[in-house]
Order: sequence, then structure tokens, then C-alpha cells
Amino acid sequence: MQAFEFHSPTKIIFGTGTEDQTGRRVAEYGGSRVLVVYGGQSAVKSGLLDRIKASLEEAGLTYETLGGVTPNPRLGFARAGVEKAVAFGADFLLAVGGGSVIDAAKAISLGAANVEYDLWDIWTRKVTVTQNLPIGVVLTIPAAGSESSSSAVLTNEENHVKRGLTFEPHRPRFAILNPELTFTLPPYQISCGVVDIMMHTMDRYFNPVTSNELTDEIAQGLLRCVIRNGRRALDHPGDYQAMSELMWAGSLSHNGLTGLGGIQDFAPHQLGHELSAMFDAAHGATLATVWDSWARFCYQTNPARFAQFGVQVWGLDPAGKDDEALALEAIETTAAYFRSLNMPTCFSELGCGILPEEKLRELAHRCTFFGTRTIGSFRVLGYEDILTIYRLANH
Repeated sequence: MQAFEFHSPTKIIFGTGTEDQTGRRVAEYGGSRVLVVYGGQSAVKSGLLDRIKASLEEAGLTYETLGGVTPNPRLGFARAGVEKAVAFGADFLLAVGGGSVIDAAKAISLGAANVEYDLWDIWTRKVTVTQNLPIGVVLTIPAAGSESSSSAVLTNEENHVKRGLTFEPHRPRFAILNPELTFTLPPYQISCGVVDIMMHTMDRYFNPVTSNELTDEIAQGLLRCVIRNGRRALDHPGDYQAMSELMWAGSLSHNGLTGLGGIQDFAPHQLGHELSAMFDAAHGATLATVWDSWARFCYQTNPARFAQFGVQVWGLDPAGKDDEALALEAIETTAAYFRSLNMPTCFSELGCGILPEEKLRELAHRCTFFGTRTIGSFRVLGYEDILTIYRLANH
């Protein structure tokens, strides 16, 4: 096991009706002027936003609202949010929604606390900052795990570049998780969320360090739980047990717990980011699109790791099979599960069609940050490797 530090300071407030505590929880962390960030109309139509407002008013807090966050949150929206936060004098950001809303709030909190710098310069690490405004979350979509993580993603719509930023103060002060708030989610969003939760753990599980017994057990157990309850959530809409398991798994999957003592890989995430940046595709769907091709390209680096994944996560029978056979069976079983969720496993299923070679090369070039980086740790991938993986998915 590698040396590690683990600190997960987000207070999780879990259960039915917990959103009614929002106001006093914001006040508990020093908020008095709150910018409430949300997505589309679901928070309004469901009455959730009104309940949040009532809770803030009951706690004696002043607030403004900012709606309109889109999937793959945009730099332009975040910049507008910074202007509103500064003009309002916000001292706390409250995100009501899923990962995109939380990431937008994180970006706004960062820009509003560092107005002397351009937000994209901060996001792309051209300048270094140390502060942001505190953030709270009322979660409505189990998926991204942004409610307990230090990371966020933002898309620059002017050049179609999507970038992630890990910044420890990004971790929300609290996250309210009421599984009942997920009951009206469409099946596609549930499926994307299941894939995202799984991939946050799988991108940590597949790494060069294979001696982390406890970390592996936690990761394998989380994955088994998500696989069972992902299917159950789709088959039985409004199932509290299934959605509660997914909601808690999403938070645990991205707070760092499932990769302690290892070296995270996240190559499938980097591959998928370029697809969502270029085609504005849902994040979870892009991960499912590239994972099978990534795995088939990389598994021979350590077939035993994939074999263990197949046996411990999928329950494959190892009798009479060597590591390579088990590895390939594990890869196919994973892809079949994604397909059972109506998730894509290649470009044509994602909806972008079969791409010409020049487009594949552009994707690969962008994935290397225009020739300035490699990706991955399980197997380090350069431009030619990335291009090959995109080619494998191009059907």
C-alpha cells in the first residue's frame, strides 16, 4: 500500500425530508447571503426550490437564485454566476441538483472569491489561488459524487475544451441526501448515474498497485451494490431502497475512499471528456462508450487484475480458466451490463456516428492536451495509444 492522506470533511445529512434542514445547515457554516444555483425546471415544478427558499427564510438568511445550469456546465454560465454572486455579496453557494449544478457552483465559488483573476485562467492552472466561497449541496441525482469530492469539470464553449480541476476547498461543507428527491428521474439519467458511480471506483481500482486488500474489498463491495441496485432502480421506479443505495454509493465512490493507497488511473474519464466536449454527450454515456475499448487495449498489462475484478465483482466462475480468459469474460460482462442499462458501448450507439480518421486524430490530440501530457496509470497512454482506443470504439 502506498502512503496516503485521507480527509473527507463533507457532512452527509441523509434521509427523508432532510432538505428542510437546509437553512440551518447553511447558517451552521456561517452563510448569511446565499446564492442558490440550480438546473432546469424540475426543481421548480417539484416544489423543491420553494421548500429550500422557505428553509432559508426560516433561518433568517438572504438569498438570490440562479437557474439554468446545463449538463456539461459551461464557462459562460459560471462567469455570469460570478458576476451575480459578487453583485449580491454572496458569502455561501448552495447547489440544488446533480453533478453539473454542483460543479457550476464550485466554479462560481472559486471565481467570486478571486475576482482579480479570469476564471478560465484559474481553472486551467495558469494562476494559483487558495480560497473560494463555501458550498452546500442538496443532491437530486446520484451520479457524479461531486457532493463529496474536491474535483469539478467545466467546458469552455468557445473552444470546446473540457477541463477538470481538483481543489481541496471545493469539497462542500455539507451535502443533503434525500433519496425521495430522485424518484422522478428519467431512466436515462439513472443509467448515466450508475455508470458514473461505477467508473469513479473502477478508475481507481485499475491501477498499478495491487496490494491494497482493504481498499480492494471496499471497492468490490461498492461495485456489487451499485450493479444490483442500478438494475433494481430501473425496474422499479421510485424504489427507496435502490435509490438510497445508489445515492450513498455515489458519494463514497468519489470522496477518495475506494482508491486509498493506490495511484488513480482515470484514463476512461479523460477519453470520455473529449467526447462530451466535442459532442455535448452525457458524461456517464461517454464513459460507457469508451470503457470496453480501453479495457481491451489495456487488460494485458495485468490480466490478473481484470480476472480478480471478474470473480470478485461479477461472480464469474474461475474453474478451468486462466487469467486471460477470465479477464476477457469480465470485460464482456461489464459491457453487457452497460448495454442492459441502455448505455452505449461504441460511437454509433452514443449517437455521434462512425467518425472519420481526422476526427479521431483530433480527439486524441485534444486528449493529450494538445501534445502536453499522457493519461492513465494502469497503463500509461500516449497519443498513438489513445488514437487506437478511439479507433476500437469507432463502430
